[in-house]
Amino acid sequence: MTAPLAVVYHEEMLQHQPPGLEPGMRDYHARQLRARLGELVASGLWRHPERPERLSSLVERARELDDGRLLWLAPERADEPTVRRAHTGGHMQRLDKLRGRKRMLAIDSTAVSPGSVDAAFRAAGAVCTGVDAVFDGRAASAFALVRPPGHHASAAHYRGFCLINNVAVAAEHAKAVHGVERVLIVDWDIHHGNGTASIFAADPDVLFFDLHRAAPYYPGSGALEDVGQGRARGTNLNVPLPAETSDLAVLEAIDRILVPAARRFRPGLILVSAGFDGTSEHLACRFSRELYAHLTDRMQRLADELCHGRLVLALEGGYHLDPMREALAHCMRTLSEPGSELPPIRRSRIGLPAVREAADFLAGQSYLLQD
Repeated sequence: MTAPLAVVYHEEMLQHQPPGLEPGMRDYHARQLRARLGELVASGLWRHPERPERLSSLVERARELDDGRLLWLAPERADEPTVRRAHTGGHMQRLDKLRGRKRMLAIDSTAVSPGSVDAAFRAAGAVCTGVDAVFDGRAASAFALVRPPGHHASAAHYRGFCLINNVAVAAEHAKAVHGVERVLIVDWDIHHGNGTASIFAADPDVLFFDLHRAAPYYPGSGALEDVGQGRARGTNLNVPLPAETSDLAVLEAIDRILVPAARRFRPGLILVSAGFDGTSEHLACRFSRELYAHLTDRMQRLADELCHGRLVLALEGGYHLDPMREALAHCMRTLSEPGSELPPIRRSRIGLPAVREAADFLAGQSYLLQD
C-alpha cells in the first residue's frame, strides 16, 4: 500500500554540531569571525545557528502529526560514487580530510565538528532515499528532514553551512538510477541556492527556479540576468525579492513564472529545497507560516499534472524553531491530505512589482516562457 507521505530521517544527522567561537577555536576563519563579531563573542552570546535542535525539533513535530499513515524511512549514507555525480573528486578529498575534525571553514561560519562529514553523507542519502520511495511506489511524496543543508555547496566547495549539495545529488541520482530525463528543482529558501545554480548552470535537463531575497542579501547572487549557460540558457529562473515581501508576491511568482515554465519543460520529478527562513522572524521577508501550505499545494498539483505525483522536499534553512515547526506542519498536512482546505494567507502587496518585473524580463529570456 502506498503511503501518502514518506518522512526520511536518521539521528546521525544530529552529530553535525558546528562549533561556536570558544577559545579553543584558533584556525584562521575562527579568528577572522571572532574579530568581526567582537563584543557578541566576548559576552558569550554567539552560538552557531545551524544547531542540532533545528532538526530534532522538526522531527518531534512530524511525529506529533503522524496519524499512523506516514512512512518513516531511515536512510543509508550516500556512497562516494553517488555524491560524485554532483561534486568533484577534489571536493570528496577535502571532505575526507575533515572527518573527525572541528574547525571553522569559511568566514560565513561554515564549520565542521567530528561527526559533520558523515552527517552530510547521510543527508545526501536521505534525499536519494526519498526519490527512491516515490519511484518504487512506497510513498506518494517524500520529505527528507536533513542537515547539514545543501543548496549553497557548489560542485567543488562547501559554503553557507553546506558541505554536500543534497538536492543536486538527488537530481543526479534520479537521472542515473531511475532514468529521469528532466528534473525540476524549486528553491523557496530565502537565500539564493547559488550552489545548485552553479552545478546545473549548463545542464539543459534541469530546470532551476529560485525565489530569494535580492542581493546584497547573502549570498548576493541570483540576479534576474542569470538564466543559465549555453544549451541550458533559459532553464535557470531567478526571482529576487525585496525586503518585506509577503505571500501574494510569492504565489504570483509561482503561478506566473514557474507553472508555465514547468508545463513546457515537463519534468519527470520535482525536487524542492524547502527552507523555512522566509518568515518575519528571520528578518528578510514576511512570509506567513501558512504560505508554506499554499506553496506545497502548488508543488503537489504540479507534480500530479506533470510527473505522476513524484515530489520530494528536502529541508534547507530556517533558524527560529516555532515558525519552522508550524511551516513544516502546514507542508505535511497538505502532502498527507491532498485537496484539503488551505489556511488564509497575508494579503500584503509588497513584492508584487518585483515579481511582475521578473516575469516580464524572463518572458524574453527563457524559451520556457515564450509562446
